[in-house]
Amino acid sequence: MKNLWVRTVSGAVLAVVMLGAIAWSQWSFGLLLAALLVVGMTEFYSLAEEQGSNPQRIVGLAAGLVLFALNFAFVSDDIQILGSARQAFACGMALLLLLLPAMFICELYRRRENPAANIGITFMGVVYVALPFSLMCYIPIIGSEAWSPWMMIFYVFIIWANDVFAYLVGMSVGRHRLCERLSPKKSWEGFFGGIAGAVAMGLVAARVMDGSCWVWAGLALVAAATGVLGDLVESMFKRAAGVKDSGTLIPGHGGVLDRFDAMLLSAPFVFVYMLFVM
Repeated sequence: MKNLWVRTVSGAVLAVVMLGAIAWSQWSFGLLLAALLVVGMTEFYSLAEEQGSNPQRIVGLAAGLVLFALNFAFVSDDIQILGSARQAFACGMALLLLLLPAMFICELYRRRENPAANIGITFMGVVYVALPFSLMCYIPIIGSEAWSPWMMIFYVFIIWANDVFAYLVGMSVGRHRLCERLSPKKSWEGFFGGIAGAVAMGLVAARVMDGSCWVWAGLALVAAATGVLGDLVESMFKRAAGVKDSGTLIPGHGGVLDRFDAMLLSAPFVFVYMLFVM
């Protein structure tokens, strides 16, 4: 009961912080994503170290933050306050292009075993964590003429609806294991229950946003299906590292990767879907 209470309170606080940051302004949304990116990449590199790898934390974090800054600058309405947007973007792109080969140069002087694996895991942290959070910068502007927090808010609601309905249906009637090797508690019944809940939330979003029910239902289907796979991918990493949670930042829930694993894998698919359909 104590753990349930802690989990409930911390989950409520997380929800308030997330939704508040998304709704407050484009800059608060960007700061939220940047903070999640830093913590998420740190947790990912810690998982890699538990498996014997030696990622280049500083270079990887720098590359991830530069990648995020470039994408945020590209979509920001107020980026002119930072000076010449074209020059700033060019400098950022140059820095990112230099940071990637810098991983190879740094490995020359680290004298660690398996240099190729160390470089690969450093780059993987950028792709697995920094890239999805960077793509989330575009979700509030796709399909609209101006930045709107509601697109992102409903994307979050769809992911949450998928989690809640998958848990409720899986606990009630779940019999057939979805992927017992990585997540023994997940069931096919829960998977389809989560899909149904996500699609229902998508239809609510269509009604509120005055959009197409078919388009929003398709978005919910894409987000939910890939979100479940994102959960399994993170479970794969944790199982290989021999840990239960990726971190301890969120009491009762674990770390950033534990809470945002679904969004990390679904964000690229949702971005592509929204780009071509919405």
